[in-house]
Amino acid sequence: MKPTQALHDLGQSLWLDNITRDILNNGTLQKYINELSVTGLTSNPTIFDHAIKKSASYDAAISEELSNGKSGEALFFDLALDDLTRAADLFRPVYEQTKGVDGWVSLEVSPLLAYDTATTLAAAKDLHARAARPNLFIKIPGTPEGLPAIEESIFAGVSVNVTLLFSREQYVAAAQAYLRGIQRRITAGLDTKVGSVASLFISRWDVAVANKVPENMKDKLGIAIAKRAYKAYRDLLASPDWKAIVAKGFNPQRLLLASTGTKDPKASDILYIKALAAPDTVNTMPENTLLAFADHGVIDGVMPVDGGDCEQVLADFGKAGIDIDALAAQLQKEGADAFVKSWNDLMEVITSKSATLTANA
Repeated sequence: MKPTQALHDLGQSLWLDNITRDILNNGTLQKYINELSVTGLTSNPTIFDHAIKKSASYDAAISEELSNGKSGEALFFDLALDDLTRAADLFRPVYEQTKGVDGWVSLEVSPLLAYDTATTLAAAKDLHARAARPNLFIKIPGTPEGLPAIEESIFAGVSVNVTLLFSREQYVAAAQAYLRGIQRRITAGLDTKVGSVASLFISRWDVAVANKVPENMKDKLGIAIAKRAYKAYRDLLASPDWKAIVAKGFNPQRLLLASTGTKDPKASDILYIKALAAPDTVNTMPENTLLAFADHGVIDGVMPVDGGDCEQVLADFGKAGIDIDALAAQLQKEGADAFVKSWNDLMEVITSKSATLTANA
């Protein structure tokens, strides 16, 4: 049995953290679905920036958009929706077979809206309606300003991937926003066709402290944070409020483990995949990490539902001078800033390509 199949059989969904028009056109994504147990995918501005910059596959579509008077952000969302609706259709059988638990793709609202509740909600509703696919998540940052937009989006029937979560506390706040939205849907007598995942970023923790802790503590903080959040997730699933929404036919929000590509060149290229195996969760992997795990992956066990040694490990980092709460807030802000930079880079790429294609027309 392939390692990817074994991980899938354990109960963890393997999603691809990548989307390009090339992997849609040449059958690579379908191959990953058929052969590597991939059951969903995620995207972000950085992924689209690289895809459009490094490929001519978008040039014809950009030229057509320009001829229709589109430019900038509007042009980008047309391209992204084309890619992601095609991907959603490939995963639709999984979505149907799992009754909406799996088989999702994700599209992010503009990162410029990370601290603007009202505009984030409006953008989420608009993109959801334009996609017209039941298995497409709209990604909304789990910033304090994003939480009301998450609740309102869920209530409005817009399925949400809550992104940029870095701690147990940030995760629980996102989960509670989802729960409130679902409870309001139940009160209003609305249907159950809405879902969510909460994306906890892992590897950035280890990058942030790499030069601040002894060698024997490197590459351990992100895993401890994941274990702590996984315990909170399991506690929520067992709580009366979550059991109540399940009894009404709604799927509970799933914990998604993101940023799981190894950044430390001295560490295993499948470090986080091995350490974060856990049923009823999602692991969204960069393409090279997925292929590495398919080639030489092993599953040593599963994350403990009680958090295992996470509190001791986190206490050790505290003694080493790492303020976990402060760093979580810092990482969330830096993550939002990084997505804004990628977004601005993406807009520059589209403007540059547009100018070149217009000049050569």
